[in-house]
Amino acid sequence: MSRRGANTRGRTLGRVNDLSQHVHQDWWRDLFGALYLETDGDVVENDEATRAEVELLIRASGVDPTSRILDLCCGQGRHAIELARRGFKHVTGVDYSRYLLRLARTRSRRDQLAVRFRQGDARDVALPKASFNCVALLGSSLGYFEAEDDDVRVLETARNTLRSFGVLALDVADGAWMAAHHEPRSWEWIDGERLVCRERQLAKDATRLYCREIVLHTKRGVMADQFYAVRLYDRQRLLDLLNRVGFLDVEIAEEVAGQSTRDEDLGMMQSRMFVIAHAPKSETLNAQFAVAKSHHANCAATTKGKDALEVLVVLGDPRRPDPVKRGGRFNDEDLEVIERVRSALATLDRYRFAYVDDHDSLVRTLGNHKPDLVFNLCDEGYGNERAWELHVPALLDVFGLPYTGAGPASLALCARKHDVRAIAHSLGISVPDELHVTRVPSNPIDLTFPILVKPTAADGSFGIQRTSLVHTWSELVAQLRAVPRFANEGALLQQWLPGREYSVALLSREGEVRPLPLLEVNYEALPASLPRLLPDEAKWDPKSAYWKDVRYIPAELVRSKEASLVNWSCRLFDRLGCRDYARFDFREDEHGEPRLLDVNPNPGWCWDGKMNLMAAWGGLSYPELLGSILDAARARLNGAPR
Repeated sequence: MSRRGANTRGRTLGRVNDLSQHVHQDWWRDLFGALYLETDGDVVENDEATRAEVELLIRASGVDPTSRILDLCCGQGRHAIELARRGFKHVTGVDYSRYLLRLARTRSRRDQLAVRFRQGDARDVALPKASFNCVALLGSSLGYFEAEDDDVRVLETARNTLRSFGVLALDVADGAWMAAHHEPRSWEWIDGERLVCRERQLAKDATRLYCREIVLHTKRGVMADQFYAVRLYDRQRLLDLLNRVGFLDVEIAEEVAGQSTRDEDLGMMQSRMFVIAHAPKSETLNAQFAVAKSHHANCAATTKGKDALEVLVVLGDPRRPDPVKRGGRFNDEDLEVIERVRSALATLDRYRFAYVDDHDSLVRTLGNHKPDLVFNLCDEGYGNERAWELHVPALLDVFGLPYTGAGPASLALCARKHDVRAIAHSLGISVPDELHVTRVPSNPIDLTFPILVKPTAADGSFGIQRTSLVHTWSELVAQLRAVPRFANEGALLQQWLPGREYSVALLSREGEVRPLPLLEVNYEALPASLPRLLPDEAKWDPKSAYWKDVRYIPAELVRSKEASLVNWSCRLFDRLGCRDYARFDFREDEHGEPRLLDVNPNPGWCWDGKMNLMAAWGGLSYPELLGSILDAARARLNGAPR
């Protein structure tokens, strides 16, 4: 982005002597829209300039197509999209302007480029720490905020999201040059009908440049009268600022001259500095625990707070692909889930938390640190491989680290749905009729249509689609071939249960396994043309009818049926080796008799998931639910009776 601000539309204030009096402190919130692209199109829609800037970025920073790059203040995505065109596979763009981001997404989809764009304030972007090799802040986008401390926060965001010794590439106006050479007044024809008249005034201390633009149309008159201001950094001041934030090896790699298709007033893009700096070594777990300890010390100094246990939270890796998530990777909603769990855990004064989500270094991290307890929230699996969910607790066992939830043997057993069915049947628990097939069977089979086709080993609705409910032999054959990993693991053909669907959540509290209020999956608002099931799109696609119309409500059951579901769940909890918490799903057959659908030994822990809904109905807040899981593990490890 280059040179704008915003005030009036369709009228002008006339002559203004002091531009600074008309600059709103948040001018940047409303300025970057369609008019910005038209008046500044000679610079920011200049393909030749974009290619040259990306080539400079690659040359100066040393990034390659495997690097994870954050384009901060990406605007309409010109640099991010150009990087993707050159084969860069892990590019994320962040900007505040909804208009520019919509345009960026449209262009990337049109060109079939996998660039991830998200909205955010550059001062406080909700991105995982230490997750990028390079942060690019291009287009002279530093200095928009009224206070210099906010510029510091932008640079701190860049530093915090960079991996150890990652590269910051900063393209910023040469403040000394602008102070000496800015044009006090200019005018420029955008096309045959529109004219931009510009005024500029330098602040008395020469640290800010106040600007005004009046956009005129030959037939429609005044289109906009807008004011903005940009902070000016000369070379020494910029280097001092980067060093103050903690960047290392700061250097001005190259001077950049602006390019314009109209070759007229280039404003802040006229003369720029391209700066390269390196992030310090990422914060260690010891440092995270120290920060948490300091937080508790600043709170009420209770004995409980002083004796807080150090808990390491293990999460999925947002840097890696994840086939279960929308688009096969972490998205805004997934990052929001992480931020919400962090915020909730921060309220638990009896624990201090550090977080690890980089699976490349997970083994080294676990080997080098000995927390009191590990909160295993990595239901994505090691390396975001769902089949490797059991590998995380297996690693914890290898390193002798106590942790929440089920162990590897329980996770391995519960993942094999046909084995769970056999165990449940041996315990006298009602189960649906089912066949496990490793190849397309010959006709006929010992099941009647309709039939539900499911992966043998999966959770989170992975592999369940609208087409998973089949009514004919040809539909069955086609769906079997669509089941993920069918060639290696086979598939389940399950009797279709058309009745009501329930979930039972068990939580260890005070040494006893107790049920939370039961949940019913309500399909009444779902269009009649859609099968009554929970496909994977119900978990990640906000546009899906399953996302919008399926509701989770408190179950209303006769006492005997509720008692049966709870009793069955408790027996399975023990037999399958579940620990601390688990969820069990049931569905009624055509006669209204419930049968076991699935067992989730480490169920979803997100703020809007089934488990938290049931906890809320039982009077537990989200932090209290998470705290109860930690307390249950702590009691179990201390030998509390069950």
